[in-house]
Amino acid sequence: MPELAALVKALSNPKAYPHNPKSVELVQTQISFVFLAGDYVYKVKKPVDFGFLDFTTLEKRRFYCDQEVMLNRRLCPNIYVGVVSITRKGKSFLIEGSGKEVEYAVKMRSLPYQRMMDRMLQRDRVTPQMVEMVAKRLTEFHRKAEISEELANIGGLDTVSKNAEENFVQVNSYVNQTITKEQYERIKNYTHSFLKKNAALFARRVKEGRIRDCHGDLHAAHICFIDGLCIFDCIEFNDRFRYIDVASEVAFLAMDLDFHRRPELSKHFADAYVKASGDKELLQLLDFYKCYRAYVRGKVESFQLDDPHISGDQKSKTLNRARRYFDLAELYIS
Repeated sequence: MPELAALVKALSNPKAYPHNPKSVELVQTQISFVFLAGDYVYKVKKPVDFGFLDFTTLEKRRFYCDQEVMLNRRLCPNIYVGVVSITRKGKSFLIEGSGKEVEYAVKMRSLPYQRMMDRMLQRDRVTPQMVEMVAKRLTEFHRKAEISEELANIGGLDTVSKNAEENFVQVNSYVNQTITKEQYERIKNYTHSFLKKNAALFARRVKEGRIRDCHGDLHAAHICFIDGLCIFDCIEFNDRFRYIDVASEVAFLAMDLDFHRRPELSKHFADAYVKASGDKELLQLLDFYKCYRAYVRGKVESFQLDDPHISGDQKSKTLNRARRYFDLAELYIS
């Protein structure tokens, strides 16, 4: 990848874009640089390897850009424009310009911030009817989503156990920083105990076809109430995080509504999904998967503390969010 600082600086300049935006704003995630450039958004993957994802080569970053567009068009077909090249000519970097292709970006149409679910939650503008809309859309998406014996096996108990163990290993270095030792041990013991006691339930979920090719990262920041509904930014980098029990998908957003201090909406959403899908057994797994999802969010926030491209002020906010997620994970333990 081109020297990161030079690339980020170049793409922060409106002159780097073919549509001449008035300004460019940079937003960072754990794995991407996101450039908000007027009518369009460009997402560039960081050259990172976290074990569960590997973007360390240009070929891999191109492949996962293509995967991101293809998979996200399932729930948000009109927003994902495609994959575009970033070229270099001399010392200049350009989006879709002439010169040597040195990087790739996912190009999306901009979505209105004020219609994002997380922003609307902050303004107390999300209604029970809106979460019902999400539940019904999700039910239909899951009903049509890919299912196969191979896929179901990927999403079974062995993978759930592997993912949980991976989480504990990856969070271990953040004990007494973002999570207390007591929280870490309590959540770990609860997880092991629940998986052991409910092995038959997990096996039945596989047999009944509850493992689907899902979104995988369903939280409020990835939902926009525009043109009815747009659910974007799914997991593209690791199939085992997307081939999951639909209960895990529902629990993710239900947990995030709890995180936004709207437990009544969380319950309404889960109940609406169960009513639309007929999957009453899902409720037996809801708190387990809520705990798992809150823990994952705490882990992801913790990772950002080690990102050299994130400012000290951002890291302070990240630290607080990580602690809140781990506190919430502990609350779900019965």
